[in-house]
Amino acid sequence: MDSQMPTIDITTEPRTLKRALGEYRMPRLARSVGELLVTAIPFATLWLLLWSTLSAGVWLGLLLAVPAAGLLVRLFMIQHDCSHGAFFHSRRANDWVGRAISVLTLTPFDLWRHSHALHHANSGNLDRPRIGGINTLTVREFRALSRTQRCLYRLYRHPLVLFGIGPTYLFLLDHRLPVGFMRAGWMPWLSTMGTNAGIALLVTTMMWLVGVVPFLLVQLPITLLASSIGVWLFYVQHQFEDTLWEHDDEWTFHETALHGSSHYDLPAPCAGSPPISGFTMSTTSAVASPATGCPKSCATIPSCAISGASTCGKASNRCGWCCGTRRSIAWSPLPRRPGGTPTGTGRPRPHCSSCQLQRSRQRARPPPPYRVMTWSGELPPRAA
Repeated sequence: MDSQMPTIDITTEPRTLKRALGEYRMPRLARSVGELLVTAIPFATLWLLLWSTLSAGVWLGLLLAVPAAGLLVRLFMIQHDCSHGAFFHSRRANDWVGRAISVLTLTPFDLWRHSHALHHANSGNLDRPRIGGINTLTVREFRALSRTQRCLYRLYRHPLVLFGIGPTYLFLLDHRLPVGFMRAGWMPWLSTMGTNAGIALLVTTMMWLVGVVPFLLVQLPITLLASSIGVWLFYVQHQFEDTLWEHDDEWTFHETALHGSSHYDLPAPCAGSPPISGFTMSTTSAVASPATGCPKSCATIPSCAISGASTCGKASNRCGWCCGTRRSIAWSPLPRRPGGTPTGTGRPRPHCSSCQLQRSRQRARPPPPYRVMTWSGELPPRAA
C-alpha cells in the first residue's frame, strides 16, 4: 500500500468516504463498453448454445442455464449503474443502454430508477416508507399484527417464497404494471408500457425464429434462476445481523449507506469474472461509483475489513429488527413462559426484551464459502 496515502477516519464522519473514493466515481468509456461487451456477447452465445443442445437432454440445458443466468444478473448490474448515472458520462447513454437492457431483465428502467432512488433515500429509516427492498418489520410492528398477518409475514419471509415464488412473481407479473405508482403521472405508465412493448417484440421475434416451445425451454430457466439470484443479492445487502436502522431524527444518508449495507465478497470463480461481479456494497449508492470500481476502492481504503460472516442459511433466517438490541434478528422457537425461559431449562434464552421474536444463538460455524463484509471503522497500520 502507498505509504503516502492519507489516513481517513470514516467512523467520525462517513462523508469522508465520498472524498476518499472520488477517483473511482468517474466512469471510463473503454471500460464501460468492454464490460457491456464481455457480458452481452457471452450471454447471447450461451443462449444460442443452450438452444442448439435442447435435443441432448434437459440436464445439459439446466447446466448451461446457470452461467447464462449469472450473465443476465450482470446485465442487471449494468442497468443498475446506468440508473445511478455511473456507467457512462453521458446521461443519454446511461438512459438508453439501461432501457435496452430492461427488455432482457423485464424491469422498466425509468420506473425502477425512480423507485430505486426512493429506496436509497429511505433505506434504514424506521419512520419512512420502505420502498424497493425486502419488507422488514420491527419487533414492535410484528407484535402489533393479528395472528393471520403474522402467519402471512412468516410465509413471506420463508426462503422458498422470498427466493423462489416471490422473484418469479416480481419480474414476470409485478413489473408489467406500475404497481405502487398508478397515480404518479405519465412516466411510470410510459416506462412500463414501453418496456412491455419491447419485451413483446423481442419474444415474438425469437419465437418466430426458434419456435415457441424451444424459446420457452431456453428462456424460462434463465429468467427464473436470474430472478432468484438478483433478489438474493438485494436481500443480503441489507439483511445481516449488524446492519443499521435508525429513527428519522437520528437517520443520515451516508451513515446508513456505510453501516447498513454489506460488502459481498464472492469466491474467486465469481468475484471479478464476467458471470457475476463479486462486489455489491454501499459505496455504489453512497458515492455513485460504478460497480467495476468497487474492488479497487476496497483495496485502496484499508478500513474495508471483515467484521462478520454469513452463510446462506443464516442470512436467509433474518426476520426483523429489534430496536432494543439494535440488531437484525432471526426466527427461533417462541418462549413458553413469561421472561423467555423454556420449560425444562434453568437459563433464559436470548431474546428481544419480552417480544416473541428471539435472536439466534451464537454458534461456532465452519468458515463459510463466502463472506459478508462491512466497514469495521478501524484502520490497520500502513505498510512502510
